[in-house]
Amino acid sequence: MKFTTLILITFVIIAMSSSVPIRATAVEGFREEENLCNPLRLLPCLPATTIGLPPTPECCNRLKVQESCLCDYIKNPDYSISSPKSRIMLEACKVPYPSC
Repeated sequence: MKFTTLILITFVIIAMSSSVPIRATAVEGFREEENLCNPLRLLPCLPATTIGLPPTPECCNRLKVQESCLCDYIKNPDYSISSPKSRIMLEACKVPYPSC
């Protein structure tokens, strides 16, 4: 459990210090704006990318929303989206691995 907590804290620190551009879009009138390219929204995917657990439905939904952001994440060495476990996660969620 301590290892998972350490990985989660590390991921949050890296995500907060990242220079990945964030795109915001307004969604249906008065709803709160959603940061489409916000890597923190992919925290539910952390167990799948770090220890190889099957991705949760929430993880898959968030990956589909951020599908257009994956090239930015691949280009950033702070993220491990190109790792073998990440590729398996994308495949399980039926999100194609981007060709950047």
